[in-house]
Amino acid sequence: MTVPHVAVVGGGVSGLAAAYRLRRLLPSGARITVLEGSSRIGGALRTTELAGVPFDVGAEAFLVRRREARALATELGLGAGLVHPTPAGPTVRAGGRTVPLPSRTMLGLPGSPDDVAGVLSPEGLARVAAEPGTPLRWEPGSDAAVGALLRSRAGDELVDRLVDPLLGGVYAGRADALGLRATLPAVATALDHGAPSLLAAAATVLPAPGAPRTPVFGTLRGGLGRLVDALAAAATTVRCGLPVRALVRRAHGWRLELGSAAAPEVLDVDAVLLAVPPPALRRLLAGPLPAASTAAARVEVASSVVVGLALPAVAAQRLPAASGVLLGSGEPQAAKAFTFSSRKWEHLRGPGVLLVRGSLGRHGEVATLQRDDDELVAAVRAALAALTGVDAEPVATVVSRWGGGLPQYAPGHTDVAAAIEAAVHAQPGLAVAGAILHGVGIPACIATADAAAARIAAQLVTGGMMQA
Repeated sequence: MTVPHVAVVGGGVSGLAAAYRLRRLLPSGARITVLEGSSRIGGALRTTELAGVPFDVGAEAFLVRRREARALATELGLGAGLVHPTPAGPTVRAGGRTVPLPSRTMLGLPGSPDDVAGVLSPEGLARVAAEPGTPLRWEPGSDAAVGALLRSRAGDELVDRLVDPLLGGVYAGRADALGLRATLPAVATALDHGAPSLLAAAATVLPAPGAPRTPVFGTLRGGLGRLVDALAAAATTVRCGLPVRALVRRAHGWRLELGSAAAPEVLDVDAVLLAVPPPALRRLLAGPLPAASTAAARVEVASSVVVGLALPAVAAQRLPAASGVLLGSGEPQAAKAFTFSSRKWEHLRGPGVLLVRGSLGRHGEVATLQRDDDELVAAVRAALAALTGVDAEPVATVVSRWGGGLPQYAPGHTDVAAAIEAAVHAQPGLAVAGAILHGVGIPACIATADAAAARIAAQLVTGGMMQA
């Protein structure tokens, strides 16, 4: 039997993790080629230098309550570099006030009114307190827009001041357009099992009041780019700047058409693993799997911008003793969130500088990406000054645009993901991984990568797909 050749399309964390896992599952000598259309690998993970300090301008952390990311880091020999945030807590700007972000909510949804008492007005709190007494009509397995459901039952304030900014931080989207089942799956499951209200559903999965707090997030000292580098080094051959234009089913295996129309290239492989954003997935599946392509077309994407500021250390005297601030809907500042990086992460306390990260842009705000770097830096500086009084001239800045970086999980998204997977699973030697499926966070993406790699490997090794 010849050794198998697998193409992994997409060099983000999903594609790299899948290639790495394939390397360990397939026989020695198997060929695994990662094809990345852009000039760099890593996708939404990118570490650069800001005032001489490694600084993440994409995803900055991952959930440690899920095992996938920390387990992979440990497997790659990076476990000793895993760090957690400092005790400094986050805040939220809502109703013109900056207050501590409640610690006992599910993306802003509380288990009891007391959990959000410090953020809402008396009227807003009364609406939340009345939610458990409002009859709930919920069909098991159904879905609804998070914002619309919460507004109808618990009022606008809870959405605008907490749920929307928290969901905006994760998905760069709006609560009114995101589906409950995909973004708050534990709450939807609790409702399926008979929870009589949204607060009751949240209470079933939230820790008990007063329970010891454990770290929620982790990252790598030196930046998440270390994970990208380790995966690329351990996985396989990586070819950047080589977009895949078409995917064609062959009698045995698949053919990929690469490069530009002026300089085309063809690659024949035994199997293909697609780990690309929704628009690219829709395009590649249009020929061989039109039903899956149609499903992928239902997933819209959001764009955002990260602006990093290296401020003189003296600015720390005025910066709040917090890890950052989220901005509620309706607040006048241009930014949607700030991370006070040197407060949040011990390893980012560089000598002589204070690192701050500002985020802008949500789904539908395409114009944000079209502003030049100077405008974006000025907007972030003005927002920071309005929120904190810190207006020091930065000693260094960095701007990173993320066009179409985050899938939007609209109501019914779990059905969309199921339709994609069902169609793909019917095709031997084809698999899909990535944020389009079951979560946009790093652990969720790694989980889809592991599952896709295992499926391809099982088919190649035991299914007789390799050609003699």
